[in-house]
Amino acid sequence: MSQTSRPKSPDDQTVMYIRVKRNKTTYFLQCVPSETILQIKEKLQELIEQPVKDQRLILMPDREILDDSKSLADQKVENDSVIALTLRKDDNEFEDVNIVRPTDFSTRETDGSSNW
Repeated sequence: MSQTSRPKSPDDQTVMYIRVKRNKTTYFLQCVPSETILQIKEKLQELIEQPVKDQRLILMPDREILDDSKSLADQKVENDSVIALTLRKDDNEFEDVNIVRPTDFSTRETDGSSNW
């Protein structure tokens, strides 16, 4: 009997993927369970050009704010988890979670004027 295994990272930890979403954008990040939230924010900084201190990551659907000093495993972030990204606004507060779900694009009957 063969068993399918997930890829291993160079330090022999199981590689996982997380989905970081903000508005209509999704970032797929490869990581390992021992990485901290701070390390994930550093990866995001390269992609979105927003400083780590201006990022907040929230585990969905529970809306649990993730702690920079803790690992993904410590905070029960699993392979294919959805994490919402919010950014600090000019008033020093973080924006509200705003992620688009596939159901937001559901088809509905129209008056026929649309070319969809």
